[in-house]
Amino acid sequence: MLGLMQDWPLTLDKILDYAAANAGDREIVTRSVEGPIVRTSYAEVHRRAKQLSHALIELGVRPGDRVGTLAWNTARHLEIWYGVMGIGAVCHTLNPRLHPDQICWLIRHADDRVIFTDLTFAPILLANAASLPNLRQLVILTDEARRPAAAPARVLAYEALIAGRPTDCAWGQFDEQTAAGLCYTSGTTGDPKGVLYSHRSNFLHTFVTLQRDVIGLSTQDTVLMVVPMFHANAWGLAFSCPATGAKLVMPGARMDGAAMQELINTEEVNFAAAVPTVWQMLLQHLDETGGRIDSLKRVVIGGAACPPALIQAYHDRYGVEVVHAWGMTETSPLGTVGSLTKKVADLPFDRQMPFRMKQGRAPLGVELALADDADRPQPHDGVTPGRLKVRGPIVAKAYFRGEGEIVDAEGFFDTGDIATIDADGYMQITDRAKDLIKSGGEWISSIDMENLLIAHPKVAGAAVIGVPHPKWTERPLLIVKLKPGQSATREELFGFLDGKIARWWMPDDMVTVDEIPLGPTGKIDKKLLRIRFADHRLPSLEPAA
Repeated sequence: MLGLMQDWPLTLDKILDYAAANAGDREIVTRSVEGPIVRTSYAEVHRRAKQLSHALIELGVRPGDRVGTLAWNTARHLEIWYGVMGIGAVCHTLNPRLHPDQICWLIRHADDRVIFTDLTFAPILLANAASLPNLRQLVILTDEARRPAAAPARVLAYEALIAGRPTDCAWGQFDEQTAAGLCYTSGTTGDPKGVLYSHRSNFLHTFVTLQRDVIGLSTQDTVLMVVPMFHANAWGLAFSCPATGAKLVMPGARMDGAAMQELINTEEVNFAAAVPTVWQMLLQHLDETGGRIDSLKRVVIGGAACPPALIQAYHDRYGVEVVHAWGMTETSPLGTVGSLTKKVADLPFDRQMPFRMKQGRAPLGVELALADDADRPQPHDGVTPGRLKVRGPIVAKAYFRGEGEIVDAEGFFDTGDIATIDADGYMQITDRAKDLIKSGGEWISSIDMENLLIAHPKVAGAAVIGVPHPKWTERPLLIVKLKPGQSATREELFGFLDGKIARWWMPDDMVTVDEIPLGPTGKIDKKLLRIRFADHRLPSLEPAA
């Protein structure tokens, strides 16, 4: 017997419809690419997104067609998301931090028919237009006056494209399983893989994020969305903010410490989300200038492991709660969030830290499991590591133009992470499977050492990789970026680690570098480091003098 409830398709156009009807005057604030702060509202974004939908239909965009964006976080970018998805087309967010050859590969693989780009990135597409034969139209997110003079006539200015269009375009009216968004993985282990979100999956992900133990926004919040709209669905904030009518603040191209502080203070931001490097830059700026961020109360950090020193500093010096989170492009992306159980919340802050350092607990809608290399279930005892697997209605089951399903017989997706899960559901990533260092048949976690080293007062950044060893297979090499004007010996930094890690984990050598390379999503690029130091000779292998 089936229930007798209405069939109300979970399509994303309904989210912006809701915001326009119930929080139409709530502000959306953008630091524009052109420079000035621009203020608009949910009602205005809704109106302009409908105008864009009319323009896309006139350009020949049909349901299922991919429409690319190469853009910063701005109100215009938000209009494109909803204008594209509202007519059943697929919004493909391109990562501008990739090499131009990679960007063009993604455009061809997705078969983007129209691309919207900021002025910042227009030269990349204009220079490579010949290699994109299927691209019908390029639209630059500016007005006619700022449209590049050298651009061909078929390159349109966004404001001219939507000007005068009707504002009553019909949205939705298609199946909730219709594809809505396309986002590619970073391609650290081969070609990038396309994750094709549906309207239903993104709508359910919005419900997940709105749980109080996840992000839990309300119409009273002012949200600084630093996490890029081109990175894993902007962690769902482009949906969850209008779904509650929260004021939305977007930084555009400027994410330095001074710019972040200015937006937080002038807009009275109380919640923000970004990767650790952004919060490290802000913390350094505040410490150097004596600045304040009094309105900010809570930040979510994901994308990479958050150093404990960063959590402690924001709590002690600025009264900001840092919440750890984990997810992947394949999980839409939020998979776990470091919300505290009542038992942990009742502890003093210093005793909460071991739990805050974990990646958190799965919300309703996400199931976690651990397995060994033989795919045998591992206990959730907080000690036994295993390959982390995940399933749920917001988890991918196949890749766009891939080779079939990527889940096991029980529907679990293998994340490629190694983790533990304790009896209270707290999950902790111990390493990426490919980043674990295998020494003498045992595994060494690079993440643990990196998080410890970042707390050293002389260290600006640290990475640990495995280098070949004839006896032990691999041994750890510590790669350190020191703060300006600082120097440190190997003995000094190894001494800092002594007593905090197992003795056999201690790195065999240390090198200092001017910069630690980051990948396009802000994570340490260990693939590049392994190539760079593939021939590094450990001191223990040198012949005795």
